[in-house]
Amino acid sequence: MVEQAATTPPSPKKSSIGKIVLIGLAVFVAIVGVLSVIVAMQPATFEVSRQATIAAPPEVVFNQVNDFHKWDAWSPWAKLDPQAKNTFEGPESGKGAAFHWEGNNEVGKGRMTITESRPAELVLLDLEFVKPFASKCVTEFTFKPEGDQTLVTWTMKGENNFMSKAMHLVMNMDKMVGGSFDEGLASMKKISEEAAKQ
Repeated sequence: MVEQAATTPPSPKKSSIGKIVLIGLAVFVAIVGVLSVIVAMQPATFEVSRQATIAAPPEVVFNQVNDFHKWDAWSPWAKLDPQAKNTFEGPESGKGAAFHWEGNNEVGKGRMTITESRPAELVLLDLEFVKPFASKCVTEFTFKPEGDQTLVTWTMKGENNFMSKAMHLVMNMDKMVGGSFDEGLASMKKISEEAAKQ
């Protein structure tokens, strides 16, 4: 007579742990799925815009933007890393002029190129960030005369990829960048008004 080996039933404790792990995994997958849907539903584009009225002619204010060599005096990001490595390419100013920067974690690494320049009216830039994260956007400065003053509008527009959309869940681009625009325009105002008096 052949004896059959006794089979040991699974431990209730091990079985319970396995169920808990499976349930936890299912919950995690569900959360990731819901978050992915929420992220995908975020706006496909973003726009940040600020204005300032400056007591100086449009051509004076325009010159502060049209020449990258002058940005160091008013750009809010220049103050974040005075040791940043800056390089210039192309013409001294205007269309085709390019500016590269590489600095600390606050300013990162990137490139700006002037793609359109209309004296005392418009400066259009292609802005590309390399670090801390890769992204591209278009930046526009317009200069509108208002009596003996100039209304300057600084606008940045771009597309939101999946990573950018995810970041929008925890931070507001308008609040994050808009404050720097206000700071930059205030510095530009001071410099332009002093230049207009000379």
